[in-house]
Amino acid sequence: MRRFALILAMMAGPASADGFEAMTGAQINAALSDRSLTYAGTTQKFYASGRTLYDAGRPSWGYWAVRGDQYCSQWPPNDTWDCYDMASDGEIIRFIGPAGHVTDGVYSK
Repeated sequence: MRRFALILAMMAGPASADGFEAMTGAQINAALSDRSLTYAGTTQKFYASGRTLYDAGRPSWGYWAVRGDQYCSQWPPNDTWDCYDMASDGEIIRFIGPAGHVTDGVYSK
């Protein structure tokens, strides 16, 4: 019975001490596609078409995509794509940069 419980715990996916669980590519797509997030007073809309609108008092259009198990974005005129690991605690969507920088968002009402 103990072995079975251990296997179930391992199948549940990685969880951290703060309650956040890493997101898969499919989970990222479902969490963002045609949804809006708010971060500290700014908003970002993720269109299913792959466009994204970030508004911090001035609109900025870019592109977003899921590549593997990461969220990636590109903001013209820059042609470089930046990718982030993602995690969620069920309410907060967390973007984790390559150097460990964290940005948390919640769904806009």
